[in-house]
Amino acid sequence: MESMRGGLTKDKISLGNPADDVLVISLTGSWTSEDQSPDEHEITGILGSGSRLRTVRFDTSGLTGWDSSFLTFLVEISKYCSQLNLSLETDGLPEGAKRLLKLASAVPERQGARKDSRKEPFFSRTGGRALRVAASSAEALDFLGEAAIAFATFLRGRANFRMSDLALFLQESGSQAFPIVSLISLLVGLILAFVGAVQLATFGAQIYVADLVGVAMVRVMGAVMTGIIMAGRTGASYAAQLGTMQVNEEIDALKTLGVSPMEFLVLPRMLALVVMMPLLCVYADVMGILGGLIVGVFMLDLNPIVYLNQTKGALSLTNVWIGLFTCAVFGVIVALAGCLRGIQCGRSASAVGEATTSAVVTGIISIIVATAIITMACNVLGI
Repeated sequence: MESMRGGLTKDKISLGNPADDVLVISLTGSWTSEDQSPDEHEITGILGSGSRLRTVRFDTSGLTGWDSSFLTFLVEISKYCSQLNLSLETDGLPEGAKRLLKLASAVPERQGARKDSRKEPFFSRTGGRALRVAASSAEALDFLGEAAIAFATFLRGRANFRMSDLALFLQESGSQAFPIVSLISLLVGLILAFVGAVQLATFGAQIYVADLVGVAMVRVMGAVMTGIIMAGRTGASYAAQLGTMQVNEEIDALKTLGVSPMEFLVLPRMLALVVMMPLLCVYADVMGILGGLIVGVFMLDLNPIVYLNQTKGALSLTNVWIGLFTCAVFGVIVALAGCLRGIQCGRSASAVGEATTSAVVTGIISIIVATAIITMACNVLGI
């Protein structure tokens, strides 16, 4: 430290020793992110080499400007002084920098609070996702098993849920869904009829638009559109409700009281959708046929009675039963997807939104997959 008594100057930093145990750091010029400021390591090396050093002071009378980069420099010096048990005097700093340094030192940084900015390797990301998918699949299978047990308990008359809840869910998934189902089904019928009319008019076979719309709506489209609508409407609602209960620890409270959440929360929602979805499907079929009728009468100049008779001749009870069965399956899928994601929800507000989104995505994908399976099965059976 004797070599520093006369003062050591490096660009914007000047070091001096008015006493053997005191180091004065004089800072001059502009210390901003746009300027090339000295590195704090130029000083920390000197601090570590001074065995008799006890106090560090600042002299900023020659400082012309500073910003957050200057504060970063001060924080690093402060940390190093704390490690060496040196006294850091901040009287010589600008008033604003002094307050910010005090604020930065008031609450120490929590270990591991900063996220690692390094990109995770490809194989590590792939393996992590594969493990998460496997864990999620195991949870889904476990949930399906518990739902099957709860339904068997219901068939034996021992299920523990309130009938008032079931009546409420029937209303929410039934009559309250009529407006959106009406609008979407009517538009789908209009679209099918219009597309079919453009092609069939080439051959002068406009009357077969009735066959196209009737069979498509009753057999597949009515059930699929109803299922997708309910996945976005009711499935998301179930996920949000159960997710909020998970955040508020209400589901944990039910378990503590010995009440099965599967029977008390999931079962009535599943029963409501299984009952109401086929009824909504019939309503959607009627609205879709009505949409086709509008196109046939006002665009193709067909007689309404002729159009309805053509539709009646094209339909069969087999098509109707296939559509009703498909929609009942969709009811189970939508209810289970919404309840599963709601129960899997984390303990934060953002997790509720993620659970809701996941419920809609899971429900729609499952509906499309189920439609493909049922269609292939009907093709194999010849129906």
